[in-house]
Amino acid sequence: MCDIRLFRSARMDYKTAEMIWNSACHDELILNNAAYHLQQAVEKVLKGALECVGITVPNTHKISKLIKMITDHGANLILTDWIDDHAEMLSAWETEARYDMDFLVEKRKLDAAMTQVHHFLTVNGIQDALRAELQNPAAKEKLLACLPVSKKPCSDFELNCYYILFKKKIAQN
Repeated sequence: MCDIRLFRSARMDYKTAEMIWNSACHDELILNNAAYHLQQAVEKVLKGALECVGITVPNTHKISKLIKMITDHGANLILTDWIDDHAEMLSAWETEARYDMDFLVEKRKLDAAMTQVHHFLTVNGIQDALRAELQNPAAKEKLLACLPVSKKPCSDFELNCYYILFKKKIAQN
């Protein structure tokens, strides 16, 4: 069974980026930290989805490589156009924002990324509120039937994550 801790960590990375982005101080180096956490949020969701389909996740931070693996292996994840189109920029944020003291994230790019990464997380159910697909009681019951007893009861966030693992099985029933 996939480990939903990657999804939980992705959500925390996004929340960290959001706290930095919403802070009164918009120093360029601080914004670099927000960019790094956004990249980490995306990377962890992609890796978590790959684990959920039984793929051994490589030791990489390249978003484009992870996207290709998601596509090749049919992971139950909605890849947004923005994530796909900005994979290289996000990958650069992982190293450049931390190690290159001359690198500065442009605020307008960070503003767009905040909105788009939030959308990516939301459409994939990486959120506290129960995802739309599970608002239907029958779908929720099908998901609960897939979970081992040790995983019950669980929060709406956890159900959202387990849905990524069991989406195909639920659709078959």
